[in-house]
Amino acid sequence: MIIIKSPREIKALRRSAQIVAQICERLKGEIKPGVTTRKLDEIAVGLIKKYNAKPAFLGYKGFPASICTSINKELVHGIPGERKLVSGDIISIDVGIFFEGYCGDMAVTVPVGEVSKGVKKLLQVTKEALYKGIAKAEDSFYLSDISHAIQTFVERNGFSVVRDFVGHGIGREMHEEPQIPNFGPPGKGPRLNVGMVLALEPMVNMGGWQVKVLDDGWTVVTIDGSLSCHFEHMVAITENGPEILTEL
Repeated sequence: MIIIKSPREIKALRRSAQIVAQICERLKGEIKPGVTTRKLDEIAVGLIKKYNAKPAFLGYKGFPASICTSINKELVHGIPGERKLVSGDIISIDVGIFFEGYCGDMAVTVPVGEVSKGVKKLLQVTKEALYKGIAKAEDSFYLSDISHAIQTFVERNGFSVVRDFVGHGIGREMHEEPQIPNFGPPGKGPRLNVGMVLALEPMVNMGGWQVKVLDDGWTVVTIDGSLSCHFEHMVAITENGPEILTEL
């Protein structure tokens, strides 16, 4: 069942979303060659405490850290550790928090130092695909209109969208209905309604769409070793169109 949020609940989700957006913005400034992913996690922990929030990921189904840090061919759910970033890497940071009972969830992919034109295009296309999907988060549209907008834009630019992981509804729980694939035909699935809050998150590969989970049980990587990119925003469907809650 898709939970429709009241104006009061959307206000609460907006507060959580703005906290997670502030944390992501601060972490982006810390990403540089030589920094370990564990250090990024430590910084995030300090910021989460500063905002009197709680990490949503720590302990979730046994996840051992407060943020996800996924590098290069890693798609999502990378575990922070002693790996140092080097120039030419790309890193996805995914941050989730709870504040006053409501979840905030956001992801960005950031280049480390200088990257090639092809990598810059991957990041740009993935981010633009997110906004193509957001534009379809309108009252009376269909859920798959979002999916179709993301897929067509990504594939038109020569990349692939991951099939195995999806966006989701969000509220008092991190993962609520509906699941939101990043591919599919338009005009399918439930109709969108005012009061829905969705976490849209295109996951885009430079090569093929196939992925696998590593032996750590968490880290998802591309099977062909190609680079992967991930952006996520929380979006509320309002009478005036989509509102991006995680946009500063």
